[in-house]
Parts: sequence; C-alpha cells; structure tokens
Amino acid sequence: MTNHNASTRHSSANKSSLILTALFAGALATVIFDFWGPSLSPILGFAELSTIKLPTTMIEVLFGSAPTGTPELIHYITGLIIYPLGWFIVVRPLWKAIMPSLHWTLTAVAYGFVLWIFALYVVAYLITGLPPFLGFTEVTWIALVGHVLYALVFAWGAETRRFS
Repeated sequence: MTNHNASTRHSSANKSSLILTALFAGALATVIFDFWGPSLSPILGFAELSTIKLPTTMIEVLFGSAPTGTPELIHYITGLIIYPLGWFIVVRPLWKAIMPSLHWTLTAVAYGFVLWIFALYVVAYLITGLPPFLGFTEVTWIALVGHVLYALVFAWGAETRRFS
C-alpha cells in the first residue's frame, strides 16, 4: 500500500467524520432552537417564536404560495446544513486564524448573534419586506436567545465531539 492510498483513506474518513459531526450538532442545535421558541419561551411567560412563519413568508414573497411542508423543510435544511456550513466554512477558519486561543463558547455567541442578524435583517427585511428585526418586538429578543442557543449547542457538538 502506498502513502497516497493511506492518505486518501484518512482524508475520506476525516470528511465522513466532519459530515456526521455537522449533522449531529446541527440536529441537536435545531431541536434546542425548536424547543426554546415555540415551547419553553411561552411557558416562561415570554412571546412564542414560530419556527415556520419566516420561511413561510419568504416562500410566499418569492414564489406566491408556500406548499405544505416547504417552510418546515427550509427550516430543517437551514438548521442541519446551511448554518453548520457557515460555521465550518466561514466562522471556524476565521476564528482559528484570528484568535485561536478564544474559547469556542465566545465564538459561538458571536456566531449566534450573526445568525440572528441574518434571519431578522437579511431574510425578514431584505428578502420578505417585513420590518427590520421584526420591529424590535418581544419576538426579536426571543429569536436572539434562540439563535445564540442554537450556535452554542452547535459549537459544543462540533468542537467537542467527533464521530469515526
């Protein structure tokens, strides 16, 4: 066996491990986000954050109607694929290049804040035409907590767990 074959097999195993880690961390973080917004937040006396209102509005603005199940699908694709890609392709390399000694929790809080800006400014305002940050209502702050929780749970899974 050549070193090239061993290197290729090792690289393939690393990619598989990274994909499994991203899916695990994304799934766990999405469950936490979904538990926080529609369930725990109202139980604690705060506003309810619907996980599908924004995707529904986005689809309606872009395509005229939202077929059944499509908003949920977009929500899960975002939590399982898009946000994890943002961590591994943008956030993690920047973090490791600029401040490698910074603990992952602080990087995750910053990422959660960026996700919140993306959701409530880029998607809500620039794409759907809703007020920026949904007019800074109570739901705005519930969404901030939800996105930071998502990022913390995702980063925990991505930075402390590996599957082989």
